[in-house]
Amino acid sequence: MKHPRELSRRSFLTTAAVGSVTLFARASLDETAGQRSRADYRFAQYHNQTAASPLHQRMIDMWAAIREETGGRVDTQIFPENNKHPGSDPAVLQMLVSGEIQFFTLMGGILGNVVPVANVQQVPFAFQSADQAHRAMDGPLGAYLREEMAAKGIVGFPVGAFDNGMRQMAGRTRPIRVPADLAGLKMRVPDGQMFADMFRALGAEPVTVNSSGIYAALKSGTVDAQENPLAYMDLFRHYEVMKYVSMTNHMWSGFNLLANQAAWNRIPDDIKAIIERQAARAVRLQRQDQQSANTAARGTMAGHGLAFNDVDTAPFRARLSGVYASWKSTLGAKCWSLLEAETGRLS
Repeated sequence: MKHPRELSRRSFLTTAAVGSVTLFARASLDETAGQRSRADYRFAQYHNQTAASPLHQRMIDMWAAIREETGGRVDTQIFPENNKHPGSDPAVLQMLVSGEIQFFTLMGGILGNVVPVANVQQVPFAFQSADQAHRAMDGPLGAYLREEMAAKGIVGFPVGAFDNGMRQMAGRTRPIRVPADLAGLKMRVPDGQMFADMFRALGAEPVTVNSSGIYAALKSGTVDAQENPLAYMDLFRHYEVMKYVSMTNHMWSGFNLLANQAAWNRIPDDIKAIIERQAARAVRLQRQDQQSANTAARGTMAGHGLAFNDVDTAPFRARLSGVYASWKSTLGAKCWSLLEAETGRLS
């Protein structure tokens, strides 16, 4: 794997082409090299989305604005698709904790491997919309999660939950209309206990596959189905190996902006304030971008021949009472009460 501080000419040109509307992309190679030579703080920012994603484009804009506002004191290289790290998100999370990289974005279900209460973001059928989840992450529940992250050497941000969107079920063999349709289905899930618990309770067989391996797993038949936001499926061309998409809206997922605590502590307060302000701006814009992308992806994938069906979620939620009781105990009374303050009673 390339060292995070190494950036090939090809990687730079790809990043610049995608973010052509940003300050970063308008800087010439010579100008950027000059800024880097003056930088007091050089960081690596990883994320698991492609260079064409709204997340990547807003990251380019965010870090370019930070570099400009700090007079070139901060220079951050951005690595889409986790710089092709073979260990995917779980391995990169360990890189963040160890300080090998300084910034990362990650969904709560995987962050939960290090910060258990972060699993609250993935409680199934809790949030009715992405907007509702955003309010929770920007409010008291999000503040509580940041406190718990700090205890593990991870910094979260007051407005730091980029959007991924509401997750849907999609696959090769049959549509999902009622819980019985999941019986015996090999369902790809990311690394995270909440996903496995939900699908086992609904009768499916969860199969853990890293995000980079979903296409191959569907094509080979290793899994029958997956669950992800629509824009993600579209972005990675999963419509080539699927036939059905069921609009279950069973879970919200986002990309938490995270920093290594030791690296963050070395940054002066004035620069911290700039990073937090520019991060909040980028998060709010990316949420709009992502929701538009998820809406557009339904039409795009339908155009590729996929069959869509809407789903009544009540029968699914009724099957999850045991999952709710178990996770209420695991997450703790405080975390669960903060969740239900936003969602209403779950169990």
